[in-house]
Amino acid sequence: MARGDAPQDSYHLVGISFFILGLGTLLPWNFFITAIPYFQGRLAGANTTAGTLGTNHTGPADTFNFNNWVTLLSQLPLLLFTLLNSFLYQCIPETVRILGSLLVILLLFALTAALVKVDMSPGPFFSITMASVWFINSFCAVLQGSLFGQLGTMPSTYSTLFLSGQGLAGIFAALAMLMSMASGVDAQTSALGYFITPCVGIFMSIVCYLSLPHLEFARYYLAKKPLQEQGQELETKAELLQSDEKNSIPNSPQKVALTLDLDAEKEPEPEPEEIQKPGKPSVFIVFQKIWLTALCLVLVFTVTLSVFPAITAMVTSSTSPGKWSQFFNPICCFLLFNIMDWVGRSLTSYFLWDAYFITFMLLFAVSNGYLMSLTMCLAPRSGGQVLPHEREVAGTLMTFFLALGLSCGAALSFLFKALL
Repeated sequence: MARGDAPQDSYHLVGISFFILGLGTLLPWNFFITAIPYFQGRLAGANTTAGTLGTNHTGPADTFNFNNWVTLLSQLPLLLFTLLNSFLYQCIPETVRILGSLLVILLLFALTAALVKVDMSPGPFFSITMASVWFINSFCAVLQGSLFGQLGTMPSTYSTLFLSGQGLAGIFAALAMLMSMASGVDAQTSALGYFITPCVGIFMSIVCYLSLPHLEFARYYLAKKPLQEQGQELETKAELLQSDEKNSIPNSPQKVALTLDLDAEKEPEPEPEEIQKPGKPSVFIVFQKIWLTALCLVLVFTVTLSVFPAITAMVTSSTSPGKWSQFFNPICCFLLFNIMDWVGRSLTSYFLWDAYFITFMLLFAVSNGYLMSLTMCLAPRSGGQVLPHEREVAGTLMTFFLALGLSCGAALSFLFKALL
């Protein structure tokens, strides 16, 4: 192979490996939130593990607020370890971070699976589960940050594959839940099989990571990181030599040695894409460039995590009890959401803006018109709470609130325009 020619990804093994690693990073979060009915059943007061996987136990007596806590304690470690990554990642080698995180996640999920067979009162069970959620997501944050660092040296296609794997994790968890519920076995065995499934997924992720050093394509790109650091060091030495020449400093033995060392190190020359400016990029400068996109990302997940899954998991089917009411939550809340989320992540492989904007506007307009019409039509009725002689007043009030909403939107438009 000629110098500078990248090898081929034979049988797409590297792509498949990063896809599975992406899947592994979000399996813990998705398997915990999809199993909310199981956890609510264990916390409902019965000292038993025989609760039904698909039965929604959320109600006014949900004293533990499990949905809210599992969401919060899953995301706080991500925030914390993202802030600490500059210290943690410099102290611990990359292989230790990735492989160690995967092994700890595997052990903690094995503990979660084992708890299915252990009868325990709600209080201790809630505490152990929340501690497990915290530590699993802490190591998931380290794992995800380390893998994104590796992907920085790979072609952008592999980042898309990694993100697609993450998107598929939710679908995988929802399908595992449905298969467990439809298996026909008792609830305890069904729950045990459900929690063993992510253990298999994490084990596959470990195998994929260990296989990367044995794949030529992965070695070629992952070896660029030390080469980039070497390129920075060479450029720094060159600047020192140029500075000496400008200041008319005579050639000292140390300078001659440095020149010889530099010439020796420059052969072979680093390729153009491997040469970077010395020093670390300023976080503030980078933030100035991406703050608008970052704000959009914060707002997207602020809205999403405020209702999913803490609120959406509380919705139950209005039909009479039966098979559909049992499968309603896993299908309509988790499977549907995760399929569309995965579709949205995968769309970036085909287009980054123009068609995306058209799709966004279509959804934006349809949802705006539908929700406005729905609220205006339902308010005068309000499930029988509004009496017939009160409907005219209710309609008038809704017209006022419609105008209020339009006025608030118009006022906010000045702020949004100023931010652009």
